[in-house]
Amino acid sequence: MGMSAASAEAGELKRHLGVFDAVVIGLGSMIGAGIFAALAPAAGATGSGLLPALALAAVVAYCNATSSARLAARYPQSGGTYVYGRERLGDFWGYLAGWGFVVGKTASCAAMALTVGSYAWPGQAHAVAVAAVVALTAVNYVGVQKAAWLTRGIVAVVLAVLAAVVTACLTGGTGDDAHLRIGADATFGGVLQAAGLLFFAFAGYARIATLGEEVRDPKRTIPRAIPTALGITLVVYAAVAAAVLAVLGPERLAHTADPLAEAVRAAGVPELAPLVRVGAVVAALGSLLALILGVSRTTLAMARDRHLPYVLAAVHPRFKVPHRAELAVGAVVAVLAGTTDVRGAIGFSSFGVLAYYAIANASAWTLTPTEGRPPRVVPILGTAGCLVLAFSLPVASVVWGVAVLAAGAAGYGLRRRFARA
Repeated sequence: MGMSAASAEAGELKRHLGVFDAVVIGLGSMIGAGIFAALAPAAGATGSGLLPALALAAVVAYCNATSSARLAARYPQSGGTYVYGRERLGDFWGYLAGWGFVVGKTASCAAMALTVGSYAWPGQAHAVAVAAVVALTAVNYVGVQKAAWLTRGIVAVVLAVLAAVVTACLTGGTGDDAHLRIGADATFGGVLQAAGLLFFAFAGYARIATLGEEVRDPKRTIPRAIPTALGITLVVYAAVAAAVLAVLGPERLAHTADPLAEAVRAAGVPELAPLVRVGAVVAALGSLLALILGVSRTTLAMARDRHLPYVLAAVHPRFKVPHRAELAVGAVVAVLAGTTDVRGAIGFSSFGVLAYYAIANASAWTLTPTEGRPPRVVPILGTAGCLVLAFSLPVASVVWGVAVLAAGAAGYGLRRRFARA
């Protein structure tokens, strides 16, 4: 069965998201637990090179966002790079992008859920994580518009908390400009690895592209929403990273489990620390909400093409959401969150997502000027940047990432072989 026939049988999603809601969903994906958790390991990788690493991650993210926006405007369907790779490079590359996204982001969902648990109730982190997955899967099940409204409130809370952290750090009198200077501890390889880890916190803008079938006027909405969300996020991250680094310094930052809370304590405002803790929980919930939303839409697109079980391609007749895909994703994430320690999955997730965007940039390279091709340097820099950052990640993340992508490729080959038999 072809794509169009499968889509008609499975049903189409309802278009009702405007630019504002699409931007908020992107912000809810990016300005989440990453900024609360990624600064310390990134500082451990590069020390005083933290800000250059953030800038490098932002450059790669900008290329990815630009390529994704041009592709999403031309192919406003659920699935993101799974669709773009298939249409521009061939079925295999689309499948590989979708496989990397679903597997990597499922691991990221579990990491976000456990972040909720570890901040909200450290002694019962797994139980809280599972409860969070169940609750947010239910929110997504009854319709993306409700998820967008909830995400709007979460983004407002998180931005308020981050603004309080920056204000406390800059006005506390304990900041030292010398901490912002790049020293000998900032090696080239360390900056690359830190950029790969920090990229984890930028990756949410493509959530807008994966919602391509649910936005109004996608050719206008998506190209405006993605760069807007990315630009806001970059400004926020740069302010937070500089403020925290100035107060703590690279060495202390690298060895603290809660860098933002530690920064406000060091700045002489310890009463803000509980607020930061609450902000971290809210941020992780926002990330988890948007992640489940995006993974389920890519699962829907792959199921429509029978790369995943076709039963997952169903769209709920009342709520107009891919309910079976959402329930399947929620079930897998709940099991992972309840049984595993997925701190190492952040690196694994970054590898999968960078591979996904490498395919997006390669797809954008094939666009013609009449199809809205971005400047040539954008997909070239984006593809190269994604590959370099991916293979600069910790060795374990690279090994597991390559193994999972290879397993997905092998599964694709077997499926094609049996289909021809």
